[in-house]
Amino acid sequence: MEVLTKVIKNEKYKGERALFNVHDLIIEDTLFYDGESPLKESHNLLLTRTTFDWKYPLWYCNNVKMYDSLFTKNARAGVWYSNNIEIINTLIIGEKNFRRINNLKMENVDFLNAQETLWYCSNISLNNIKVKGDYFALGSEYIEINNLQIDGNYAFDGCKNVIVRNAILNTKDAFWNCDNVVIYDSTIKGEYLAWNTSNITFINCHLESLQGLCYINNLKMINCTMKDMTLSFEYSKNIDAEINSSIDSIKNPFSGKITCLGVNTLIMEEDKIDINKTSIIIKEKM
Repeated sequence: MEVLTKVIKNEKYKGERALFNVHDLIIEDTLFYDGESPLKESHNLLLTRTTFDWKYPLWYCNNVKMYDSLFTKNARAGVWYSNNIEIINTLIIGEKNFRRINNLKMENVDFLNAQETLWYCSNISLNNIKVKGDYFALGSEYIEINNLQIDGNYAFDGCKNVIVRNAILNTKDAFWNCDNVVIYDSTIKGEYLAWNTSNITFINCHLESLQGLCYINNLKMINCTMKDMTLSFEYSKNIDAEINSSIDSIKNPFSGKITCLGVNTLIMEEDKIDINKTSIIIKEKM
């Protein structure tokens, strides 16, 4: 970002495109309300303690840094079709925020209504983020995450190249249709985890998922635990799973190796799979 010399402070802007196509600007303690697209087509902005209270405030923007700010519930679809966006210490209430963004960094951000948020974005860094809402991060790629909490279903559908650390995810149907995902030191609770995904790894994770981990190609699990995982691994292939707990039930894995402390119910139907392609090893509890 270039050196910014123009400053707007303690202002209120009303009406459509209030500051359309501005650039090289510092905005502090300012309210934008009752008018769409106040900063559309702008670039090189530093926003501090700024409140957006209407739709589409930052569309087609480049090089924006925002600190200690607020998107109210009226500020839906806040940042779309933009590049190089940094959001720090901010509360986001409006839904459908962040669509088709390239290079997005967020830290200490709370989403109170994250329906359809972070869709089709790329090159994303998330640190200390709380999310409430369904369909978070649909179709996004090249994502690095640390300290994420999600309460909402269908997170990360269709994502690619994702690294997650220290997350608590309460989300049904998470990580469907993904490719190249690694998850460390996290807890995931929700039915039907990671169906139709390729190349997914769980390291030091705790999983709770009815019919979880099915229809996966290349599944790796290291030092994980599972609870209430019934009918797991169905039609998954190339499994390499080290589970330090028992498993409620396993059904028809295609191929691989599963090491665990026990299996309460094992379903291997010879008319549906080649049972010789999967090894299930029961180890003693340490």
